[in-house]
Amino acid sequence: MNRNIIGIEEIASYIPEGRISNYDRKEQFGINDHFIEKKIGVKKVAIKAADEETSDLCFKAFGALSNKINIEKGKIDVVCVITQNPDSNIPHTSAKLHGLLDLPEKCACFDISLGCSGYVYGLSIIKSFMDENYLSNGLLFTADPYSKIVDKNDKNSSLLFGDAAAVTLMSSKPVLKLGRSLFGTIGKQYSALTCENGKLFMDGSAIFVFAAKYVPEDVTALLKINSLLLEDIDRFIFHQGSKYVVNTISSNLGLDPARVAFDIYDYGNTVSSSIPIILEKEIVKKENKRILISGFGVGLSWASGILNRL
Repeated sequence: MNRNIIGIEEIASYIPEGRISNYDRKEQFGINDHFIEKKIGVKKVAIKAADEETSDLCFKAFGALSNKINIEKGKIDVVCVITQNPDSNIPHTSAKLHGLLDLPEKCACFDISLGCSGYVYGLSIIKSFMDENYLSNGLLFTADPYSKIVDKNDKNSSLLFGDAAAVTLMSSKPVLKLGRSLFGTIGKQYSALTCENGKLFMDGSAIFVFAAKYVPEDVTALLKINSLLLEDIDRFIFHQGSKYVVNTISSNLGLDPARVAFDIYDYGNTVSSSIPIILEKEIVKKENKRILISGFGVGLSWASGILNRL
């Protein structure tokens, strides 16, 4: 049996309409416009409705995908959901989503518990799964509504994180194909970003130091194993941790800011969805022959990959 080339055919996203303005919280947190616009780069954070669950966000992302491309649901072979804030511990969110979408019974479903590095991990995992099992159509969802766990009085997190979901159609008719990827973990530093007793804790300084050091090193190593130079990459999409983090990584790599995407002013850091939300806009630009993506955060973990246009 011949193997199909599996890659990204299309991407769609859903960002809830609800917003909390960071300008309205300047007095509460002792911040100013410069901090909002230049430091974190988040003017408003997106907030899901109280009755919206993680699976609902994914369902609405699929609706957006269906508006862009004809999806034959009967031909979906696999559903994977990247989330660390599922509907519940049992069952897995992908199973619940499977029911909401009315997908065929002969469809594999599984969740992956990863945060900001999750999209790159997810692409590699679902591609490998589909290759190994001769599957042709898969849906990779990302949805991590941090509003479930963020303390609204915590300056380090409540000003940054927004709710959203994205879905990537993986198929045998790809527009972008994932090249070799790299992954890493520093488990001894996991305590810099945790959730205990239902509340998120983030040591922003520790996360920044981690990202500023390890992501540029990882990007350099990734280019080497793919036999590429920085100049060979048309677009860089880093996890949208904050404007300062993205700018620092770019500066440490010596990148022209015009080649680096940043676009979370209106909705915030959406964790595993931050890369695909931006990639949705970049995939249609045919001048982007090679796109480098890199996620980093919870774990502490990171993952980087290169997408090649076919």
